[in-house]
Amino acid sequence: MSERPILPEVTFTTFIMSLNTSCLVCLGEIPEPQSGEMLKDLACAKHTIDTLEMLKQKTKGNLEEDEEALLGHILYDLKMRYVKAVKE
Repeated sequence: MSERPILPEVTFTTFIMSLNTSCLVCLGEIPEPQSGEMLKDLACAKHTIDTLEMLKQKTKGNLEEDEEALLGHILYDLKMRYVKAVKE
């Protein structure tokens, strides 16, 4: 049995990065971590993007400047990747 990796501390940033990674898997940009398979599930990707957008709206004015910038950059990047994936 293989050892589990040590998980990072739960912070807003690690949570956002986790959602980003999940979305990239759903977009077929990176392999699914456990199986190594390349998946593409655009409904899943859109749901994750919508979740990040909701978090952006609900946390407005309550984030550190770097957290707000990270969330904005990730959302922009994922939306652009989603549009590209839909066109393929």
